[in-house]
Amino acid sequence: MHSLLQSLDNPFPESINIRLLLKRDDLLHPHISGNKWRKLKYNLLAARQQGFDTLLTFGGAYSNHLYATAAAGQAFGFRTIGVVRGDELAQAPRNKTLQACEDYGMTLHFVSRADYRKKQEEAFWADLIAQFGSCYILPEGGTNELAIQGTAEIIPELIAQLGAIPDYVCCPVGTGGTVAGLALSAPERMQVIGFVVLKADSGFAFQIIRVAESKPTNLTLLPDYHFGGYARTTPQLIEFIRAFERKTGLLLDQVYTGKMLFGIYDLARRGYFSEGATVVAIHTGGLQGRSDELTMLIP
Repeated sequence: MHSLLQSLDNPFPESINIRLLLKRDDLLHPHISGNKWRKLKYNLLAARQQGFDTLLTFGGAYSNHLYATAAAGQAFGFRTIGVVRGDELAQAPRNKTLQACEDYGMTLHFVSRADYRKKQEEAFWADLIAQFGSCYILPEGGTNELAIQGTAEIIPELIAQLGAIPDYVCCPVGTGGTVAGLALSAPERMQVIGFVVLKADSGFAFQIIRVAESKPTNLTLLPDYHFGGYARTTPQLIEFIRAFERKTGLLLDQVYTGKMLFGIYDLARRGYFSEGATVVAIHTGGLQGRSDELTMLIP
């Protein structure tokens, strides 16, 4: 399944000196969209081949990964368990993301923040398996070697669509699975730029970037476009997204793709890219997590 490669003509508040294209991974699937589809693809195949009928994974209250896993479970016949950070949320009204997870059939298991920090410990996994039965465990954000195998397919796909090697490929960075896949599969003369959407001191954004260190000159991580941290935003970012959507008719989210496109615009107007450079941006989906400030603008 290939996603559309769409040219963007003059999408920003002012003209920029690059050729910009958007890889529309947000259109891969109506519910399992963007990089989540690519990350889940080979994991779902592995789960099926290994005889599992249950997927268990981890996420916060607004996790795109939880949402996508729940949707994938319904679509492909897996039972799903979501371990959610914050036991105080168990009795709270469900937000849109968690409600959608339950609507797709996911069982939500709320744990304390202290327990959630054990999510990579085998003893914690053993307790969960004892409670829920045998299951295929996906890490938070879905990033593992099989996920990177899926995201690595973006580069040859877009080169075939473009008929040439772009100068730059850009994506937002959360757990790093997408940017690692891009960097590992990119030709040497292609530069991969990751726009980190978490504060650098969180440590979380860089846990998988080491996978791409075999090609360090191919990869640039930019930590200055997080707008306050993961899932945080500012009036400046919201207004930028509104202006982009008015000019293009394309929807963005404020957590990932909106931050990346702001970063591309800011770099271009400061002369970061060479004149006429071909820049491909990856739309990683996540539109169910759009801010209410943006959602209310949809006709």
